[in-house]
Amino acid sequence: MPVPKRRHSSARRDKRRANDAISEPASSYCPNCQEPKLPHRICKNCGYYKGKEVIKVAEAE
Repeated sequence: MPVPKRRHSSARRDKRRANDAISEPASSYCPNCQEPKLPHRICKNCGYYKGKEVIKVAEAE
């Protein structure tokens, strides 16, 4: 079974791990109410998706 002949330096290891960080989830703005929302999801604030009302959202008073 092959075994590395030399150890990898910490710089080489860290360069490989540089892309492993968790990134912030992408977000877009609802064209109807301008609230941030996840892409390809119904807006939780107004209930619209692609310009059409999909669910009725009760207004908080």
